[in-house]
Amino acid sequence: MNFGLTSEQEMIVSTVRSFVENEIYPHEELVERTGEVPPDLAADIKRKTQELGFYACNFPGEVGGAGLNHLDFALVERELGRGSMALTHFFGRPQNILMACEGDQRERYLLPAVRGDRMDALAMTEPEAGSDVRGMRCTAQREGGDWVVNGTKHFISGADHADFFIVFIATGVDETRKGPKKRITAFLIDRGHPGFEVRDGYQSVSHRGYKNCILEFNDCRLPDAQVLGEVDGGFEVMNTWLYATRITVAAMSVGRARRCFDYALDHAATRRQFGQQIGKFQGVGFQIADMITEIDAADHLTLAAAWALDQGHDANRQIASSKLYATEMLARVTDTTLQIFGGMGLMSDFPIERFWRDARVERIWDGTSEIQRHIIARSLLRPLGA
Repeated sequence: MNFGLTSEQEMIVSTVRSFVENEIYPHEELVERTGEVPPDLAADIKRKTQELGFYACNFPGEVGGAGLNHLDFALVERELGRGSMALTHFFGRPQNILMACEGDQRERYLLPAVRGDRMDALAMTEPEAGSDVRGMRCTAQREGGDWVVNGTKHFISGADHADFFIVFIATGVDETRKGPKKRITAFLIDRGHPGFEVRDGYQSVSHRGYKNCILEFNDCRLPDAQVLGEVDGGFEVMNTWLYATRITVAAMSVGRARRCFDYALDHAATRRQFGQQIGKFQGVGFQIADMITEIDAADHLTLAAAWALDQGHDANRQIASSKLYATEMLARVTDTTLQIFGGMGLMSDFPIERFWRDARVERIWDGTSEIQRHIIARSLLRPLGA
């Protein structure tokens, strides 16, 4: 059992960390203040990422990606987690679900996304369907050989920059012993398609500049060519490609926690009260010890889940555990760091209050902490007949 990184993995970590420190950190204050990423800055980040060979690094080499496995990609996301999400968005990691594209879809969506010519966004959440995905009310009904879509999606991250959308829509209902059960289909929908509108979303306290949008469908007519995967096979596509995104959330939480911890450690070593550095007081020193222990634990749990996925194991429980623990760890670390800084931690002169705000959403998106606990409990109890 080897917990060390290979020389290639060490290079990935150092390259991405250097990129974040030199190309992301200097612009964070601007994004925090304005809530916007200037288009020329977004294009510059994308261009430099492409020059490094990291754009779409989560895709296999045969479609133009760097071919990183789940473990290597988790290392990339861990380092990107140190920086503003609004800015690292342009580092370019298209949704892996695009690997389900077939035929003409590959030329229209998959390959342009990998090259960076087109950007994608994933649309699943609705006002009445968050954790309960099957509760979605956005529907696609057959009419004249096409699909006619009506409904609303919201909280769609990155939609303001997306050229096309991967949208999960209800395409029928099955009657089961437990009541009606909706069938779900994934569709590829271009921005500007008739009957489809992208609107500004809500103002969030987390990740300023990384906007969410509302998608409105009003008799939006789509041909069968826009179906991603099989009709009524949305959950199969989702489970094949999407649940690994929770590793991304966990890894980014670890990276952000380490950056926050560095501030806490430096402050504890330099801030003096009562004639000595505050880190010498057990009340602060023990907090430092607890934080690094939790960060390391979350790091190992996350990388182990990514490794298990690479080995072809059923890693669903490990992935859920890593997402649950890492995001809740991040909340504790940011809150403790703020406490160590005292009143200054709440001031916008320091980034601590930003880390604290940003941490809150991680326990909600890509599956709430409660959903992760449900997955973990179910995986343990079902084999015992419970």
